[in-house]
Amino acid sequence: MKFGKRLKQQIQETLPEWRDKFLSYKDLKILVRLISGSPESGKAEQEFVCLLDIEIDKFNAFFIEQEEDFIIRNKELQQRIQRVIDTWGPNGSRPSETDYKEEMGRIRKDIVNFHGEMVLLENYSNINYTGLAKILKKYDKRTGGLLRLPFIQKVLQQPFFTTDLVSKLVKECESTIDAVFPVVEEEGIREERGKGEAITVGGQSIFRNSVAALLTMQEIRRGSSTYSHFSLPPLNLPDSDLIHSFQLNSPIPIL
Repeated sequence: MKFGKRLKQQIQETLPEWRDKFLSYKDLKILVRLISGSPESGKAEQEFVCLLDIEIDKFNAFFIEQEEDFIIRNKELQQRIQRVIDTWGPNGSRPSETDYKEEMGRIRKDIVNFHGEMVLLENYSNINYTGLAKILKKYDKRTGGLLRLPFIQKVLQQPFFTTDLVSKLVKECESTIDAVFPVVEEEGIREERGKGEAITVGGQSIFRNSVAALLTMQEIRRGSSTYSHFSLPPLNLPDSDLIHSFQLNSPIPIL
């Protein structure tokens, strides 16, 4: 699949409020086509570089905002879990078992939802970086210039590319799920899936979109004969485990 189509598909599959935060790949591609090598094409080159800088600022502002929100939400989830443990513990007020199960069910859904949004943000970083590398390659080929290397070196230092904190939060979230909800009985999974329900934000299925994001990241980052130092490292997760692990560890069906 050509990158332009893949990007369009990803934009359609992400959260509605995220859709204008992705790379303006089509606009950049139009500017590259306007570059002919003549003195008159200098304006298009300037506009191209200017738009690249605007896009980087856009990525950083959005990514930092989401990252800060994730830190707050992670803390709130941990506090909610601790309150339930304290209330249900030997020294707590021990509410009814029904109330306990309902609250833990809500927390679990919120954790799965939260995990899914963080995976989408990692995918956001991946696909925008890949788009920049591809459009810069087109630019260098068209102009005979060498813009890609210095620009990518700058991108590697940008907040939107540095996903270490988000990756750490994703792992913490997975550890929480394993610790608080270690086993889901097969009958319980069938019961949840039989309801045909899925966690949604803005009418979107977070779980479904998260799986799509993981598949896209794996495809983009898979090593190939065209792999270069501009490519992201392969995502080391086998196909069979990619979907299987999500299906087993979440009661949320893919719709």
